[in-house]
Amino acid sequence: MAATSSLELNPPPDFFQSRIELFNKYKAEYDEMVKGNPRRMVHHQQDYTDSMFPQHPEIIAQPRQEISITLKDGNQKPGMSWETTPMQVALEISKSLAERLVIAKVDGVLWDLNRPLEKSVHLELLDFEHPEGKQVFWHSSAHVLGEAAEKHYGCHLCFGPPTEDGFFYDMATYDKKVLPTDYANLETLSKAVIKEKQKFVRLELPKEVLLEMFKVESSSELIILVSSLEIQYNKYKQHFIETKVPDGTTSTVYRCGPMIDLCIGPHVPHTGRIKSFMVTKHSSSYWLGDAANDSLQRVYGISFPDNKQMEEYKTFLTEAAKRDHRKIGKDQELWFFDEISPGSCFFLPNG
Repeated sequence: MAATSSLELNPPPDFFQSRIELFNKYKAEYDEMVKGNPRRMVHHQQDYTDSMFPQHPEIIAQPRQEISITLKDGNQKPGMSWETTPMQVALEISKSLAERLVIAKVDGVLWDLNRPLEKSVHLELLDFEHPEGKQVFWHSSAHVLGEAAEKHYGCHLCFGPPTEDGFFYDMATYDKKVLPTDYANLETLSKAVIKEKQKFVRLELPKEVLLEMFKVESSSELIILVSSLEIQYNKYKQHFIETKVPDGTTSTVYRCGPMIDLCIGPHVPHTGRIKSFMVTKHSSSYWLGDAANDSLQRVYGISFPDNKQMEEYKTFLTEAAKRDHRKIGKDQELWFFDEISPGSCFFLPNG
């Protein structure tokens, strides 16, 4: 922590503590309900006595039952509903298998490795080499980058998906701009998050609670940072909640460390699964891709489950740069570019 403290805002953003308190409150409620000991909870005049998740009464009503877990090769393993996890199944097969896994697939649906199975299922265990495993791995890496960015800029995160060759996170940094000189700081903070092996913890919440978690925020620290009298934390997340989560239903958040993000997941078990991490570039973007909306900062990254793959990736980038037609054309005196018209190519006689 001491090595990264100079890279983090001091004091940290107010929303860290407020959302952690809210998360812990409802996580305790959820844990009690899974155990079959629901406590009465009232939120915004709504009574969630029977279940905080009315469309999932089985969380309470369903007793523990023996289940059958069918693996991809047809072998079957016994388990207990609401107790046995895909990770436990993997550990029974092989410790080395469990250590390289990224995610599970339950009846065709991606599933957190430490999330209990609810009934008899068909189970697949995916590692980084599987296309879906790679996407989950990079999605989790985007959350690590998001945590580093929140600590460093005090920014409001918007959208952080995996891509075909890594991941990015769009963020509102307001009067701060991301610079190439920031890459090392973001990497240092991200690697500290990885070293802590922060668990990814899933929590399903009603829409009303989600809106509260990302509610309007007004504080002196935030006013100084953003130069705004009152803003929403987080108006971008609130937009997704309002437009993507129907009234009366739920969605999920995931926590790793102090970062809690609106996200359907799933994710790797903990940040320590990411062994090599690099920030690759940044650019500007627009909220929802519309130039009439807020201008955002987009930070890109790449990560791997071992250092060898990162070295291979860097070698690939070096070789690709040598084959860049812009460089080859200039070296062969075919064309050149000039600041007089940055987007134009000026052809030479050889071109």
